[in-house]
Amino acid sequence: MSSNCEFLWYIPNDVKPGHRGDSAVENHNSLEALTSHARALENHGWKGALIGTGWGRPDTFTVAAALAARTTTFEPLIAIRPGYWRPAHFASAAATLDQLSGGRVRVNIVSGKDNLAAYGDSEGDQAHRYGRTKEFMRLTRKLWTEQNVTYDGEHFRVSESTAAPRIEPRGKRLHPKLYFGGASDAAERVSATEADVQLFWGEPLADIAERISRLKALSRDLDRDLPPLEFGLRITTLVRDTTEQAWIDAEAKVAEMAKNKGVGWNDHRQSIAVGQKRLFDLAARGDVLDDNLYTAPGKFGGGGAGTTWLVGSAEDVASSLRKYRDLGITHFVLSDTPYLAEIKRQGEQLLPLLRGHLSA
Repeated sequence: MSSNCEFLWYIPNDVKPGHRGDSAVENHNSLEALTSHARALENHGWKGALIGTGWGRPDTFTVAAALAARTTTFEPLIAIRPGYWRPAHFASAAATLDQLSGGRVRVNIVSGKDNLAAYGDSEGDQAHRYGRTKEFMRLTRKLWTEQNVTYDGEHFRVSESTAAPRIEPRGKRLHPKLYFGGASDAAERVSATEADVQLFWGEPLADIAERISRLKALSRDLDRDLPPLEFGLRITTLVRDTTEQAWIDAEAKVAEMAKNKGVGWNDHRQSIAVGQKRLFDLAARGDVLDDNLYTAPGKFGGGGAGTTWLVGSAEDVASSLRKYRDLGITHFVLSDTPYLAEIKRQGEQLLPLLRGHLSA
């Protein structure tokens, strides 16, 4: 892969142990346990990790701040929701953490369904939801890059607002990158104009190529006034010493999911969005697509990045990720369970192949 490719992991952020087959150990979400994940990522070549969000889970920003304080290079990709945060409040909080951490903040804007009433939020139809998200992203970026900002939108307003501390430009990085997902027409229009990185889940290569082409065309049609949209892949990577062993273990995991009715895997099934439905529908096209994209988990409880898996030896999985790179993917957010053990295994077996051969 080229030198501009980045590799992040996933740190579970849940009050319940055993997320997606993770080891159900005592104090699984203690500061010590989560710090062990972040430090393992630093020690095994990863750039950082996505930390998920949702009402009923530990507050993502608080977890990210604690882990940033316990590490030196680890970069948290902090998932946040408009409505849970207001733009000026979030811009100031993120700028503060960015300054304290030496420029290590990344942000994943999430607009999917949540228990809004529990924290006093409300939103209307899809147009309202994505209209609000678009304004949130636009205003947050303005507050990071401009001073004395006055903004009077449909959803948010500020007057003579200057977020402090100021974001310090670091080379080409003028502010934390804003990652965004979503596959509906409304979501893609927001991404095409406001996101820095569009995150995809694990779809087949041809499907990803079609979506990249559409997003590039949308960026032109909607007069995007930001640097070109970048693209990322969030996917499960099941890596073993041999291809045969990887498939034995993958099929055993899916059999366990079927037996337990997907307990611990259902965090994206409460309200199935367009992107999630696309993943579930892949199983009708076959249990294995492309070379090693395993769709069977989606039949029994896989959700989000747990719906489709790249399965194989480190060489098999690296070869598949290389093909996504060739389509224009430069941000990779990988994971498998048990999370801590796989940080080490894939850091030692997979990342050297990606860094070696993907620069070719």
